Amino acid sequence: MLSTDETHRTPAASSAFRQPKAVWAVAFACVISFMGIGLVDPILPSLASRLSASPSQVELLFTSYLVVTAVAMLVTGWVSSRIGAKHTLIAGLVLIVVFSATAGLSGSIGQIIGFRAGWGLGNALFIATSLAVIVGSASGGFAGAIVLYETALGVGIACGPLLGGLLGNVSWRGPFFGVSLLMLIALVATITLVPPTPRPEQRSSISDPIKALRHRNLSTTSVAGLLYNWGFFTILGYAPFLMHLSPLRLGTVFCGWGVLVAIFAVFGAPWLKARFGTARTLYGNMTLMAVASLVIGVFPDNRTAVIAATIASGIFIGNNNTLVTTAVMSIAPVPRPVASATYGFVRFIGGGMAPYVAGKLVEHYNAHVPFILGAVTVAAAGLVLSTVHRALDEADREQAHPGNSQQRRDAEAAVRETPGVPEEAILAEEAFLGDRAFGGGSIEDGLVDDGDTAERSR
Repeated sequence: MLSTDETHRTPAASSAFRQPKAVWAVAFACVISFMGIGLVDPILPSLASRLSASPSQVELLFTSYLVVTAVAMLVTGWVSSRIGAKHTLIAGLVLIVVFSATAGLSGSIGQIIGFRAGWGLGNALFIATSLAVIVGSASGGFAGAIVLYETALGVGIACGPLLGGLLGNVSWRGPFFGVSLLMLIALVATITLVPPTPRPEQRSSISDPIKALRHRNLSTTSVAGLLYNWGFFTILGYAPFLMHLSPLRLGTVFCGWGVLVAIFAVFGAPWLKARFGTARTLYGNMTLMAVASLVIGVFPDNRTAVIAATIASGIFIGNNNTLVTTAVMSIAPVPRPVASATYGFVRFIGGGMAPYVAGKLVEHYNAHVPFILGAVTVAAAGLVLSTVHRALDEADREQAHPGNSQQRRDAEAAVRETPGVPEEAILAEEAFLGDRAFGGGSIEDGLVDDGDTAERSR
């Protein structure tokens, strides 16, 4: 006999893969897009040696990509509300195709850094709208669309470093050309197969995400996200230089890391949250991730310790990616698309600056310093979150309330709006299962809310 959780997941899983070609086109593009960050990890040392660049210069590949992504998060809602989700999606894909190809044709590290920034702009436009397009086009129902998106998320995160290692073992240019070719296929499929999407009735304002930082709960959780991402990207960005491995072996190491990130983001975080609550789970994960960073900081010359701590950090990063997003979205007093843009902006600023600063700290001091600093920032993220502990507990109680829950309803509605962040798919599925368990109804059930009838998923 199936368990309660299995009965909830089985129909969704079976219908998730019976989708129109348009959904498969966007899902394929999602896989390649989610490969974007981990893809360059295996070739970082090769780039430094082949292009006579310092580690801090090579780390600017992360900085240019993520800082531009951060700033672009402020305008993705504004763009999408004026040209529609499909055209925003296409614009993002075009930019990724062009800038990943030109990065592969580059002859200097400076050129790659610049083209990587353009890639980051395209990725921001694509990621901000892809979830809404998949949910809106899927024929397998709301839950089926979410499962498909989560699958794309997991495959992309896990396979990005491995593909980067395989292509990077041939040439450092390989990963850039590989992404460009695959995204070109996705672009053609998206143009020809995805139906036109209507423009939102209400246009977004560019200033809304910045103004939202006036709200204490949102600014506090966003700062926690910045501090946590500083530790996250210190490990992701600089640990490859300490391992002294070939691109293929580096790709294998970070594939193991990516598999753990994907598993714990999709399955581990919701289970831990249900058992211990959002705040307590985050405190534990921040502590353990700080320990992982500290191990690398104390033993940077021990390759086994660095590899083991890096792979293990995937557990805590997966949990934290989902649960920090949960913390932000559950207590932000603004619409979720605005909260997504604000949080994406703040957290990617931290993620973008950390690798470059790590390289500079090693150049001026030693390899111990950046990882010890990373451990301190992650621990500080836990302390910052503790100042909104009561609000997080109240949000957990509201979401677990039998019957109708505004938290669950907001989570399900958010995946139809832009901009969004990938982790919202996981929150939406958790809310959907909660509605089924607690009898509160869901979007897919045509739930009536405040006199408005929510449409059934096709």
